[in-house]
Amino acid sequence: MEAGMKPYCAAIAIQLIYTGMFVISKAAFNQGMNTYVFIFYRQAAGSLLLLPIALLQRKNARAMTCRVLLKLFFCALIGITLGVNLYHVSLRFTSATVASAADSSMPAVTFFLAVLLRMEDVKLRSCSGIAKLTGVVLCLAGVFTIAFFSGPSISPLNHHRVFASHPHDSKAAVPKGIWIRWTFLMVVANMCWSLWIVFQAAVLKEYPDKMVVTVVQCLFSTAQSFVVAVVAERDFSKWKLRFDISLLAVLYSGFMVTGVSYYLQTWCLQMRGPMFFAAWTPLCFVFTIFCSSFFLGEIVHLGSIVGGILLVGSLYTMLWGKSKESKGDDVTDDTEKDGPKKSAESCPEEQEQTTIEIEDLTTVGTSASCVREL
Repeated sequence: MEAGMKPYCAAIAIQLIYTGMFVISKAAFNQGMNTYVFIFYRQAAGSLLLLPIALLQRKNARAMTCRVLLKLFFCALIGITLGVNLYHVSLRFTSATVASAADSSMPAVTFFLAVLLRMEDVKLRSCSGIAKLTGVVLCLAGVFTIAFFSGPSISPLNHHRVFASHPHDSKAAVPKGIWIRWTFLMVVANMCWSLWIVFQAAVLKEYPDKMVVTVVQCLFSTAQSFVVAVVAERDFSKWKLRFDISLLAVLYSGFMVTGVSYYLQTWCLQMRGPMFFAAWTPLCFVFTIFCSSFFLGEIVHLGSIVGGILLVGSLYTMLWGKSKESKGDDVTDDTEKDGPKKSAESCPEEQEQTTIEIEDLTTVGTSASCVREL
């Protein structure tokens, strides 16, 4: 496989892993599993997977300062403990389709945060800048379409559900106000998730060891999630895991999501930057529509289909904008190299400032020699 294709394959694999998480977790919640306990078990399983690997690589690890540890503690608190708990509570009262749809608001939120923190460059008069803004508009239009418009329903693809649960999977069965409220909370959870992506990109610049960053965040989030779970569920009889879909959900989310997916996301983040990874999230929504209908028997509405089309449109519009921006940077670099040295000598301060800006954007957004992890 060509090196240039690896980030794209990793991004698609991550979305497939998250599709499985939405479907299996929703099935477990339908059978009565406590969401806070589930998050604790998930993070603990991921820590058990990654900690031995990190210990085997400890000889090559750099010493971590208290400053970096504090940053990782708050990264875990905002992006994992707060964001994931809020997200899964919302998932319990809605559907897997809505969960993945709300997740698709990440490109718009991440784009705004990245621009605000000067990690993304937007040229409003260029094709790349217009494409990025168009992608944000399409993404928001897709999310609002799913939240406020139902339309005709489509029968489930499989009437014999693989994960049997209570027969209330229809969006129409939920009052409109409650549906919008929980959808909004999912978007709020994704704001936490987007903040986590942006903050983690900054931490990786200061401490580039991806495995150590992942393990430390997993350990912090495990301890934080345990405190939340104890406060929320003090009946420890409900903490007991049985050999059913609940155990499968914990193992899958712990090892595949917290373990494999977190590492792949950090790999992607360091390789292509926060916008590249976030722009692939609408693809998960398309996968989840079919999987939730087939495995959970969820009824898909026309509004979900229209919203999905808008989200996929936002995905490829943003990727096209990033591609045009990268090509424009390459042309600019070549022009600067071939240009007369006299202009550089006449404006040394301007040249130094331009070089610093290009290096900063390249480190976060288009570094082609590193790997990213979530």
